[in-house]
Amino acid sequence: MRPDALIFDLDGTLWDTNRTCADAWNRVLTRLGVVYRPITALDIAAVAGQPHTEAVRRVFTDLSAEQIARIAAETEGDDNRAIAEFGADLYPGVREGIPRLSAVLPLMIVSNCQRGYIETFLEWSGLGSYFTDFECWGNSGRPKADNLGAVIARNGLRAPWFIGDTEGDRQAAQANGVPFVYVSYGFGKVEQSDHRLDCFADLTELLARAGAPRGSKT
Repeated sequence: MRPDALIFDLDGTLWDTNRTCADAWNRVLTRLGVVYRPITALDIAAVAGQPHTEAVRRVFTDLSAEQIARIAAETEGDDNRAIAEFGADLYPGVREGIPRLSAVLPLMIVSNCQRGYIETFLEWSGLGSYFTDFECWGNSGRPKADNLGAVIARNGLRAPWFIGDTEGDRQAAQANGVPFVYVSYGFGKVEQSDHRLDCFADLTELLARAGAPRGSKT
């Protein structure tokens, strides 16, 4: 079925902030005086797709609830500031593809990230003008399925595709009765999906097969 919008997950789908966020988390640990092993990009990747507080809890399993709450509160803002200053890694094809896709379909974002994280992506990447709406756990306090449903409802969408990289993304799409497009280059492993992308550029051809334009007005 031809989609009437594309809704993207963020981490593992459009960009990779693991190295930048790992450095930010280590700076937070030092500032708070928490003695812990160095946090790595692999640690961050392992909890991608989780709400920020839950991600921190899963990394620091042996710390107290009070310490976890302090780290989560500090890293929320430090992640955003670090990305704004040091940047992240857009996946190949994203910078070129998003403007072309936005010429033919509305583009939106739904993520389990903290407040301000999507805004940081939009500003740092220079792609902000190409997205028409977004929602996240940090703004609503709600799970991804609810946030996806909210974006679908307030934009009056009838046939959006949700594009993501984790099983949680697939479940959110299923809960809302919309097709799930799995990006295999991300952080998660998903066994079932309606469509699969091995690189971002493949999305243009997938849309063409579904009867949508190829991502350009010309």
